[in-house]
Amino acid sequence: MIEIGHLAAFLALAASLAQGVLGLTGARALAGRAAMVAFAVMALSFATLLVAFAQSDFSLALAANNSHTLKPMVYKLAGVWGNHEGSMALWCLVTLGFGAAGALWMRTGRDVFEARALGVQGWLATGALAYLLFASSPYLRLDPAPLQGAGLNPVLQDVALASHPPMLYLGYVGFSFVFALAAAGLMDGRIDRVWAKEARRWALAAFIPLTIGIALGSYWAYYELGWGGWWFWDPVENASLMPWLIGAALLHSVVVTEKRGSFAAWTALLAVLAFLFSIMGAFLVRSGVLTSVHAFAVDPKRGMLLLGGLVVYGGLALGLFALRAPKLEGGKPWQMLSREGALATNNVVLVVAALTVLLGTLFPLIAEATGRTISVGEPYFRLTFVPMLAALLAVLPVVQAWTWGKADLSGVWKWAAGGVGLVAVFLLLGVSLWDIPLGAAFGLALALWLIFGALWEVRRRAVTLARVFRLPLRVWGMTLAHIGLGVFIMGAVVETTQRYEATLALPAGGSGTVAGWNITLKDVHAIEGPNWYADKAVLTARKGSIKAEMAPTKRYYPASRMPTTETAIHKTGGGDLYIALGDRRDVDGETRWVFRVYFNPLIDFVYLGVMLMGLGALFSLVPARRRRTAS
Repeated sequence: MIEIGHLAAFLALAASLAQGVLGLTGARALAGRAAMVAFAVMALSFATLLVAFAQSDFSLALAANNSHTLKPMVYKLAGVWGNHEGSMALWCLVTLGFGAAGALWMRTGRDVFEARALGVQGWLATGALAYLLFASSPYLRLDPAPLQGAGLNPVLQDVALASHPPMLYLGYVGFSFVFALAAAGLMDGRIDRVWAKEARRWALAAFIPLTIGIALGSYWAYYELGWGGWWFWDPVENASLMPWLIGAALLHSVVVTEKRGSFAAWTALLAVLAFLFSIMGAFLVRSGVLTSVHAFAVDPKRGMLLLGGLVVYGGLALGLFALRAPKLEGGKPWQMLSREGALATNNVVLVVAALTVLLGTLFPLIAEATGRTISVGEPYFRLTFVPMLAALLAVLPVVQAWTWGKADLSGVWKWAAGGVGLVAVFLLLGVSLWDIPLGAAFGLALALWLIFGALWEVRRRAVTLARVFRLPLRVWGMTLAHIGLGVFIMGAVVETTQRYEATLALPAGGSGTVAGWNITLKDVHAIEGPNWYADKAVLTARKGSIKAEMAPTKRYYPASRMPTTETAIHKTGGGDLYIALGDRRDVDGETRWVFRVYFNPLIDFVYLGVMLMGLGALFSLVPARRRRTAS
């Protein structure tokens, strides 16, 4: 069976190569057929891997190293992409999937342009498949086959991790097709409104799953790892954040190109950078240069091949950009204090923010190469990234009402007065009455400022209440995204600044207090699962009339000889009471169990905000209804 999959992958390589050649020669129909054939045979190839894992076929080296007969089925299947080789197979499948989707749904009326876009996508797929087949093959057999597999990394045996990588890949690889559109547009010398309309759809199709994927990964780390937080500026977290920031800049820039014909060169450059940052993320995760719970940390030689691909594709794309960008049309003229000027500033800040994250991620590696050890953590990002984004978001409600092309400052002073008044209220109430830090007061004011600004923009566009629900979905998409951003900031600020944390060492029947919650340990007993055994603690948490039973566990997986922490979380509406079970200790002949206890206020606002941003992007993706014209 797996030999069929191996052959199918080679057929996918041949079809992708044909797609690349035919596309660049302008054969739109033939390139489209090649794209669909390539996807079909790669889907067959990937299906054989799924079957091998489902059947626990340990003659397949990939299954022997990443599966086990006792694993639940969902984690057997997730094991296909829970490793380097299988994840690259998924990467190839998604790349070919976007090529096939482009062949079916790209409709610009420009056959040569579409053919070239498919051709570039074909060459991207060819490179990915060549890497898969010749450097990271998932189809290798073992002879003799072991009787039992080694099992998947226990921390990856989770529903969120089963869906997190596919979502991220839809985002990362989705930007490959935007990259292909940019390259084709540069070849044609036309980055215009027609191009922008097409590019915006595909950029949204990448941005939505990337947003969801980052959120799923964050939530998994929150409840699975026992760290008590939702973001740690981990290098691999940063690797996903950077293309997200560039993608956000691209979505704002492409709107200007679509509406006004401006920013052509800048939009094309952002399309290129979004994908290059995605490949960089793949390199960082798979090169072994990073230490992270999220990293595959495989052979650095294979990581260097990915780096080589980044250099080749990036060099060709940037060279093409340098050659053709000066010849692109500039669009309609605009002044700095116009909507174009505001969006240009937005783009620059987002790109600089991404570069700031890149510097913070790579600088320790650069320092290590020179013989020094330097740690870059949360303080660096708090002092650089956060103020930059805060300044950008502070002016968002003001500038989104500016007109195209020319300055319109008629309402600036009213907005300025409102913003200053809101900050003053939070400073007076927050710092003096609520006893919250100065930075938190500014953060909460900013969150409400964004939410109010988004709602006010709806009122401004609708003019009357009767027209509110007749506004285009794109307007509602923008509104939901900006409201989601405000909700996210509110949750992030409150959770970060008002979190309670304590360590309790409790005997059976012992109690401790954290954030007003009285926590009592009833007992700790052994339990057993399908492929693990664990210590399970039973605790009672009380606060006033509220009572909650909580049962954190510490699992041990014999197959992989690794422990994991399964936290207990009680949602109160205003936050999470979060308990993780630690080690057993004997103190003066008495057995005590160590617990890490957190109270994370408004943590759900973080994820609600992300959901609203994703929903807003989805609304923006829905095509606008054509207005009927009188006959």
